[in-house]
Amino acid sequence: MCKKEDFSASKRWRMAFNVIYFTRVLISLSKKVLAKNGPPLPTLSHITIDAQPVDNGSSHDKSVCFHEIETKKLNDMVRNKNFEAFIRFGGVKALAVVLGSDIKNGISGSEADLTHRKKVFGANKYQKPPAKGFLSYVFEASKDTTIIVLLACAILSLAFGIKQHGCKDGWYDGGSILVAVILVVAVSAVTNFKQSRQFEKLSAKGSDIKVEVVRDRRRQLISIFEVVVGDIVHLRTGDQVPADGLFLEGHSLKVDESSMTGESDHVEIDERNPFLLSGTKVMDGFGFMLVTSVGMNTMWGEMMSLIICDMDEQTPLQARLSKLTSFIGKAGLAVAVVVLLVLLIRYFTGNTKDDLGNKEFKGSRIKFGDMMNSIVGIVAAAVTIFVVAIPEGLPLAVTLTLAYSMSCMMADHALVRKLSACETMGSATTICTDKTGTLTLNEMKVTQFWLGKESMNEGTSSEIALNVLDVFQQAVGLNTTGTIFKSDSAAFVEISGSPTEKAILSWATFYLGMNIDEIKQTSEIIHFEAFNSVKKRSGVLVKRRKRDKAVCSHWKGAAEMILAMCSNYYDKLGMLKAMDEEERLQFGTIIKNMAEKSLRCIAFAYKEVAEESGQILEKLEETGLTFLGIVGLKDPCRPGVRTAVESCKAAGVNIKMITGDNVHTARAIAFECGILSPDKELDNEAVVEGEIFRNYSLEERIEKIDKINVMARSSPFDKLLMVQTLKKKGHIVAVTGDGTNDAPALREANIGLSMGIQGTEVAKESSDIVILDDNFATVVTVLRWGRCVYNNIQKFIQFQLTINVAALVINFVAAVSSGKVPLTTVQLLWVNLIMDTMGALALATEKPTNDIIAKPPVSQSEPFITRVMWRNLLSQALYQVIVLLVIQFKGRYIFGVDEKVKKTLIFNTFVFCQVFNEFNARELEKKNIFKGLFKNRLFLMIIGCTIVIQLVMVEFLKKFASTERLDWGQWCACIGIAALSWPIGWLFKCIPVSGKQLAKQR
Repeated sequence: MCKKEDFSASKRWRMAFNVIYFTRVLISLSKKVLAKNGPPLPTLSHITIDAQPVDNGSSHDKSVCFHEIETKKLNDMVRNKNFEAFIRFGGVKALAVVLGSDIKNGISGSEADLTHRKKVFGANKYQKPPAKGFLSYVFEASKDTTIIVLLACAILSLAFGIKQHGCKDGWYDGGSILVAVILVVAVSAVTNFKQSRQFEKLSAKGSDIKVEVVRDRRRQLISIFEVVVGDIVHLRTGDQVPADGLFLEGHSLKVDESSMTGESDHVEIDERNPFLLSGTKVMDGFGFMLVTSVGMNTMWGEMMSLIICDMDEQTPLQARLSKLTSFIGKAGLAVAVVVLLVLLIRYFTGNTKDDLGNKEFKGSRIKFGDMMNSIVGIVAAAVTIFVVAIPEGLPLAVTLTLAYSMSCMMADHALVRKLSACETMGSATTICTDKTGTLTLNEMKVTQFWLGKESMNEGTSSEIALNVLDVFQQAVGLNTTGTIFKSDSAAFVEISGSPTEKAILSWATFYLGMNIDEIKQTSEIIHFEAFNSVKKRSGVLVKRRKRDKAVCSHWKGAAEMILAMCSNYYDKLGMLKAMDEEERLQFGTIIKNMAEKSLRCIAFAYKEVAEESGQILEKLEETGLTFLGIVGLKDPCRPGVRTAVESCKAAGVNIKMITGDNVHTARAIAFECGILSPDKELDNEAVVEGEIFRNYSLEERIEKIDKINVMARSSPFDKLLMVQTLKKKGHIVAVTGDGTNDAPALREANIGLSMGIQGTEVAKESSDIVILDDNFATVVTVLRWGRCVYNNIQKFIQFQLTINVAALVINFVAAVSSGKVPLTTVQLLWVNLIMDTMGALALATEKPTNDIIAKPPVSQSEPFITRVMWRNLLSQALYQVIVLLVIQFKGRYIFGVDEKVKKTLIFNTFVFCQVFNEFNARELEKKNIFKGLFKNRLFLMIIGCTIVIQLVMVEFLKKFASTERLDWGQWCACIGIAALSWPIGWLFKCIPVSGKQLAKQR
């Protein structure tokens, strides 16, 4: 009985548990339905419930279903700016819901959600043409005409040699040429392949910009490649629109769509025109956008798919050298043709003998195979002379130098976007630089604050301090968002805004010692006017929510500009007073005294706006304002900037500072940075205002431009005008810029230098080089590398032309006089490899020295091969020709050796002459060629490799290189003769060259 009761009790408990569980399931399901904002469930006699597993996770972690979205229609709507389709979609808020995004909080940003969105809508990346593989570079190197001719000669020589001497001994001549050709092709292909990969990496770094998005209720910076459909993106002036999308909210948002439509007018984006296109630039205002298309689904992606990016950009210097290469190649071809004709005539007239002293051509008695073998050898020798004559290493040297300098400049905080900028920077004669953030640290520190005509300091009474705060809050508390954190000693401010705003609020709370609990947002913004670079001010029209609900115009900006708009002011007790002319002059004196201490003077003013017939005028009042106060901000100069400016001056490069500050502030900072020297203190022409410069006639600007060192109160148009004037005067101009409005000047300049930290994306895209640390000292580093690139290429040209001249003269004289070329095809190809690739690597990797910055800029119209270079190369080439021709005609008697050993001595001496001359080429003018030698390990390694390979070729590859082993005495003789090039180079550098004096005068 007891057991039965226990069983029934447990049964009742189980039933009760099931009822409670089922009830909870119903409640949970009803909550889910209500959360989806669906209609209430109807009351029915019965209902079927499809019970699903209860999900305790966050709703943000779920993947949104996008099956109902027609992505093509969505993409076309934005591309075609179809407003009717936009209305049919229900507007931007309805689209945000469909795309699973919250217009305030954004998407969840979870890994699963992002992956799902990329799978459905694609990633924000563009399909680039596939990178060329290594084999394609091998194929390109093999297409060279001379390489093809040499391959044909190698195959013919191989075929006739095997037929005549058998496989064991007949393959040496043809096989040696074949191996040498393969080696040359391989080295060229590897070099070009590595260079291409390096450029691709640099290009990827340049395009990976940061975008601010709202995800999971938080703002965060992400890569542009990580933007997905549904993201809420925050756009500011200077930003690049990262994808196609729709405008959500913002103020005065204008974009430049010229890159997409070709129209130069800025397009206003608002509720009536909400369409934003990927790749366009924000020129004014700020706002938020909803991303609707990414990657290849955007209009920009469609355009990119039609464009093939050419990484093989040819710089102006490469173009000049290509012409030089073509000219030398034609001269070499002429010599090769003469040598070919002379050798063929001598062969068929029986004037050539083999190694045993017998005639090579025996008329009708000669075998066809022997004759063809000899002819192939003659053609191969002539072709090889042509190969050696062509300075193929010139373009390669430029490429290697530029690629090496680009990687080194990256380590020195400079990202090169255009190759030509590297070499052009070496010719720069003038640098126009911004002040804020470039010459200075862009770390504003408030050192003075004036209320009325009274300076506020640590001794200010609490009553005055409260008055100051009340007035001060009216000026800056309305268009910024800040939070005050209370502590025992003081209040600290965390504020989102510009460095100027941060400094003002931090000082207002901490420096005056105020203990404030909270600053509340008391007003709503009616109209916002962004900072105007010409008028030097910004303003906001607001309506207070509490108290009198008054409408006020608030202005802040350059002190003298704001002062001119005012008719009243507050005194230290917070009393309103009228401003007469005498008091206006007193305020002007205060501003001037602050500016002469290199302070940036920011003033604040406001005016209550009367309503007309109950309507609020959406217009900022610009006259009759009340002057609130002046703040003096100090932006310290960067450490080392004075030294950098002095280095530029020593290098013959003029520095011109262009700033928006007033004349007195600009002059004080220019003295502090070393741009103005004490002897120019009273020179009124050295400092000019932008408006005055703008109003000069063209003739006056050209006449005065060289005397101007500082331009104050300048606009971006004034900067552009200065660049254009300098270029008309014949200057090579480099310009620094960070703002969107600097883009025209950056494009107009010979070298545009944008700032990597403060710079907008528009400025970076308009520039040639990005200064990653915003430091003027890095600009000087770029100047040093530009000079170094030019200098290194000159070194290599001198080195290579010396070999060209010597090889051509030696082979021509020997062929005409004796009918034999002293250097074989394989030997000449080895020399070609030394000078083309290894020589280029050795001399292209020389780093800039302090001496290089002390030289004057090189004029782009100046001959590339200078008189100094002609002196050096002709002296070395003459010495090599004389020595080798003496060995050619008298070597058997001098050294007491046979013909084969004599040819080996010529080959060995010729190679070692190039090794020693490579040291001479390190310095074009200086006699000490060993200075800084051990800093360039690559140079020493290449020299070492050259010597080791030469040793192997002479001693161990006798049949391959057509050489004979040399004894110690003969090795010492070869090295000793070659080493004489050092004292000869030293002696010839003592000969004065008039070009040096001309350069110094320039």
